[in-house]
This record gives sequence, C-alpha cells and structure tokens, in this order.
Amino acid sequence: MELKEAMSQRHTVRKYSSEPLSDAEVKNLTERVDKLNSEYGLAIRLVQADSAGLNAFAKTFMSSGVKDYFVLAASAAPDAEERLGYASADLMLYAQTIGLNTWWIGGTFNKKHISELAPGKFVPGIVVVGHGAVDGVPHKSKPADKVSEYKGGSAPEWFTAGVEAALLAPTALNRQKFMLVGESSKVLLSYASGPMSGADKGIVKYHFELGAGKENFEWA
Repeated sequence: MELKEAMSQRHTVRKYSSEPLSDAEVKNLTERVDKLNSEYGLAIRLVQADSAGLNAFAKTFMSSGVKDYFVLAASAAPDAEERLGYASADLMLYAQTIGLNTWWIGGTFNKKHISELAPGKFVPGIVVVGHGAVDGVPHKSKPADKVSEYKGGSAPEWFTAGVEAALLAPTALNRQKFMLVGESSKVLLSYASGPMSGADKGIVKYHFELGAGKENFEWA
C-alpha cells in the first residue's frame, strides 16, 4: 500500500487487539521516527507496552487495548506544534501502509505521565499505534467548496486532488476548520485559531501535499 492509498484507508481506531507489535514493525516505525526527527528537528519517540498513556476517562470510556504510542515531542518553538502535526500525519499514514491502525489524541492523554517520558519538551499529543480490533469508519467531511476556493478560473486537477486529500485528514473534533485558497500555482492554507490548530494545520498541509503533489504548487 502506498501513502496515497493509505489516506482513504486510515480511520481513527480506539480499540486494539492484544497482538504486540512485531520486531519488524518496531524497527520500521523507529526508523521512520528517526528520519522525521532528523528532518524536522523533533523529539518524537515510540513507547511500547505502556498502558498509562491515556487519562482515566479515555481508558475507561473511550478505548481498549491501548499500549503502544508515539509521544509527539519537540523543543518549544512557535512552529513546533505545526511541525509535529506534519510529522504525525506521515507516521499515521506510514503505519497504515504496514498494516497498523492509529489514533491521534490531543486532549485525553495522561499529561503527567507523558511529561515524564519527554521531560522539558513541548508535547501537544500522542498517536496510538497498533493492531486494531476494528478497522474504524470514515469521518464525516464538509463539502470541498466549504474549505477551498480557486481564484482565476477552473481549479486544476492537482488542486482538486489536494483538497480531497485534505478532507481525509484527521482534525480536532473533526471540525475541519481550514481554508485552502489557490491562485495560479500558489496555495494559501489558513486555519481558525484554537486548541490544536497548529497540529491540525500541519496534518492538513501534509495531506494536501500528498494529494496535490509538491511538484505542482508552492505554499503562499
């Protein structure tokens, strides 16, 4: 499975089987994390066999079997949340390509425990990874014309494909509070400010680039 195909196959999964990550899966995930950390100046880490990643509410009422996850960590900086969002999108789609499921958590992770795993780092969330007990279901999406506009004529195929990909991206509470405006070969991405808006912007940016093809446009 390629990353593009994974966009439509990946859904939020909150219930996981008891099957542990294989040695090969751990190796692949760790190598991906190392690559992203190096490329984007991050401190993401994979935590295994740890059931304390979620807070009590999430563990009791929202999930089951969660024991492996990525801690999304970086040194504090104005763009750290967006960079972590961008990298997390890559991790989620990559995990899907090797047969794993994921869940991005920004509000219900165990903040005290996670801070001990990433001391001194900025951590907006975690991404659960593992063998899902279910496949998940597609989230509801807004119409493309509610989140995008192309100025100066008909939208080219790359822009339309990018918007469709962006609508597949997971966002906080599935609000999809972004706007993509294209003109010629430039695209402006804006996102309503609020909790997790930086991470959401990074996730949407990654999906748009994957759908549109980075060779076809540049960010305004």
